[in-house]
Amino acid sequence: MPTLSYADFPCDELWAERNAVYKDAGYCFKTARAIREFGNAGCRYDNLADVPLSARDRAKVADIIAQERANRCPR
Repeated sequence: MPTLSYADFPCDELWAERNAVYKDAGYCFKTARAIREFGNAGCRYDNLADVPLSARDRAKVADIIAQERANRCPR
């Protein structure tokens, strides 16, 4: 399976992709933007460090964060 390139993703799409991984893993969002976009129904983890991510998801998040930094996206 080819690796997805995030190079052409704008900041908003990178943000959404990254947070979708966290949502799927059960993270409870704290910002109004994330709660509005993803909600907190079914969330289980208040601390991001406690969210169990597979190696694949950790790599995906790392790739997205690297691209967000390269794009100078707001955090």
